[in-house]
Amino acid sequence: MSKDSDVHIDTLLQHTATAAFDSQTGSAPVNLPSMRASTVRFKNLDALETVQRRKAGGQRAATYGRMGMDTHAALEQVFCELEGGTHAYLASSGLAGITMVMTSLLSAGDHALVADCVYGPVYELDEALLKRMNIELTYFSAGDDLESLVRPNTRLVYVESPGSLLFQMLDLPALSGFARRHGLVLACDNTWGSGYIYRPLALGAQVSVVAGTKYVGGHSDLMLGAVVTNDAAIAQRLNRTQYAMGYSVSADDAWLALRGVRTLPIRMAQHARHALQVCEFLSTRPEVARIYHPAWPADPGHALWQRDCTGSNGMLAVQLRMTPQASRRFVDALRLFGIGFSWGGFESLVQWVTRGELARHQYWTGADDALVRLHIGLEDPRDLIADLKQALEAAA
Repeated sequence: MSKDSDVHIDTLLQHTATAAFDSQTGSAPVNLPSMRASTVRFKNLDALETVQRRKAGGQRAATYGRMGMDTHAALEQVFCELEGGTHAYLASSGLAGITMVMTSLLSAGDHALVADCVYGPVYELDEALLKRMNIELTYFSAGDDLESLVRPNTRLVYVESPGSLLFQMLDLPALSGFARRHGLVLACDNTWGSGYIYRPLALGAQVSVVAGTKYVGGHSDLMLGAVVTNDAAIAQRLNRTQYAMGYSVSADDAWLALRGVRTLPIRMAQHARHALQVCEFLSTRPEVARIYHPAWPADPGHALWQRDCTGSNGMLAVQLRMTPQASRRFVDALRLFGIGFSWGGFESLVQWVTRGELARHQYWTGADDALVRLHIGLEDPRDLIADLKQALEAAA
């Protein structure tokens, strides 16, 4: 379809990345095929050199199969549409996307400020790789005085909003103002919003990272990351790092993500409706001390959610007045919730959160209470509520 800034994102997602018509037959499949390639061949040297010049000028031009062909280019365009960016770079997972950001924007001797609510494996990335590269991270919470944490070698502010464990909403426009005053790049993990219900670039961030594994794919059958920016200088650094590090995504995974994103609007809305119904049930239970879900009116981040988001999803965490043993019985008694670490697929999931994971988050004030994270899937919420009810009774 032709580019129209007035077209709603729901319509763009249905018409972006469709197959072009064949010039001879005038026909085309609706879906762009999965175009697999390890080698790209050229008609002559002039054709090769033309592509190389385009590539050197910053255009997307494939000279080798690693960066992908039409299927990958179509998915990059989808991420740009979702996030409101100008450049998108694919990675083999969400964590690989985060690594791409860190290694593109930080060098040996640099310092970054990182929100303590970020995706847990970022802490492992810090310990296993960044420290060895002489890159130092300082973790902060929303109430900290960031001005006092800035150093002459600080280059980056990296956050996740909402956080992926307690769903703490951060004031991204305020963080953007802080970063720009100090000449820092603000990057945000936007897997929760996936560009559809939350858009960090529009709120002042220069980089947005999405694990397409989650809501973009939607079917728990692919691994994918994407880094999106609207800054040409940052895009150049991301482009060089992606190429130099050999990042590659299979064409079939890119195709699955294109298929999944078509139903993102209706899936996300259904997840959100179901999650609020579950919150309403949980709020009546004496075992529940607190519900962490920014769309829930009692959540401390609800006002920021109302201001900055256009919807919600199926993610929530529940603080339980239970011993660790009782909360384990609760998790094991669930019948419709699979035990697993991912989310964003069609199915409901539960994660039993350890004390060590909670210790990183200043937002957590639950003392000895237990925490479980739930992803509310597309099952009938009445069945999910009945399952939660029987599991709470089994835990007691």
